[in-house]
Order: sequence, then C-alpha cells, then structure tokens
Amino acid sequence: MNPNASSLHGKCALITGAAHRIGAAIARLLHGEGMDILIHYRSSAAASLALQAELEDQRPGSTSLLQADLLDSTGYRPLIDSALAFRGRLDLLVNNASSFYPTPLESASEAEWNDLIGSNLKAPFFLSQAAAPALREQGGAIINLIDIHAERPLKRYPIYSIAKAGNAMLVKSLARELGPDIRVNGIAPGAILWPEQGLGEALRQEIVERTALKRPGQPEDIARTLLFLLRDAPYITGQIIAVDGGRSLQQ
Repeated sequence: MNPNASSLHGKCALITGAAHRIGAAIARLLHGEGMDILIHYRSSAAASLALQAELEDQRPGSTSLLQADLLDSTGYRPLIDSALAFRGRLDLLVNNASSFYPTPLESASEAEWNDLIGSNLKAPFFLSQAAAPALREQGGAIINLIDIHAERPLKRYPIYSIAKAGNAMLVKSLARELGPDIRVNGIAPGAILWPEQGLGEALRQEIVERTALKRPGQPEDIARTLLFLLRDAPYITGQIIAVDGGRSLQQ
C-alpha cells in the first residue's frame, strides 16, 4: 500500500461504470491508496468479476459489485442503499458511466436522446441526490467525468456534447447546493482512449497533432487527477480540470 494512503484508508468509493477503461483505472488507483471500492456495472459482469478478483487478491474483503441500469430511474436510491450496506459509509461518488456514439442531426432519434442524456446527465444528477446524505455525514466528495467536448462540440455527436455540457453545469450547481459539506468537481478528458467502435489511424493522428503535447494520454492520467482532487485539494470545489494534453488550447 502507498505510504501516503492513511488519509484514504478505510474510506469507501462508488464508481459507476467501473469495469472498463477509465473507471477500472480509477478503481485500481483508489484501491491502492487504501479505499474500499464499490464496482458498479450494467452488463459487464465478467469484466467486473475479473476486476474484483484482481483487487481482492491484493486486499481481501475490500470490494463489492453493484449491478444497476442507470437509465432506470427507480434504481438510484436502491443502488446507494446497496452501497451503504457494504461498509455503512460512502466517502466518494464517481459519476463515470457514460454512453458515447454519433447522433447526426438528420437521423438522431428520441431513443438516442434519452439514452445519452440519461447516462451522461440524468443519472449523475439523481445518483448525487441519493448519495448526498451519506456523503454529507463523511464530508465526502463527488467527481464527475465530463469531456472537453462539453465546451467544444464534437461534430456528428450533438446529443452527447449537449449532455456533457449539462454535466459540466451539474458540477458547478451541485458544488453550490452541497457546500460546505460536500465538494464537487469534474475532470474533462481529451485524447485518452479511442472510442471502442474505433477510429481510423489518420483521424487518430490528426487528433493527437491537435494537442500541445503531441501524444495521447492514458487512463491513469485521469485517475491521478481524480486522486489529487479527492485527497490533496480540500479547498477546490465546483471546478473542472481538462486532462487533454493541451488540446483545448487549439482555436
């Protein structure tokens, strides 16, 4: 265990969409810092079980799996109740779960609207509402995963961009609503991971070239930023940190 983990040891984090990619990187880092981890997933049972086994091998009894469809509005409070049943406390909510796919204006559907707004905006709002009493007891925190496209819309992804813009305002609004007891911040990744549906190599290189650092980031870059906001930034709330290699500097 990290020798600096004492401030997080024994605390409990709920990470939505924790089975893969950035969510899994966050789970691994926080677990290594001494936190107990609630691994939420919707349909990725096998990946969640594999992550749990990996973390339990390091520290038995330190994780719990929580399955829930975040598009089902009746499930938010039961999810938080299940989280509290694990350790009787909740210190951090990470709103990471997200849908991402193109919705060109000429063909976008209401079902796509409901899915993208639901996973990227509605669920973080109502999960935060449900978690607030438990987080307030511990002087806890909420950290949302946003996107640099909350400010710079991604062509052919208007609904996703709108949802993430709403999520950015959610961070600021919740910071006002939940202070002084709960800090709320966000992280806006840039070229960290390519979409699972894939991008051509030429487009990937074009995106990288738009960054000041001329290289893609890694999920661990997001996880380390989250750790900073949680452990080392007690006077930061209502802020969104872009972890994008300088991509947002481009005009």
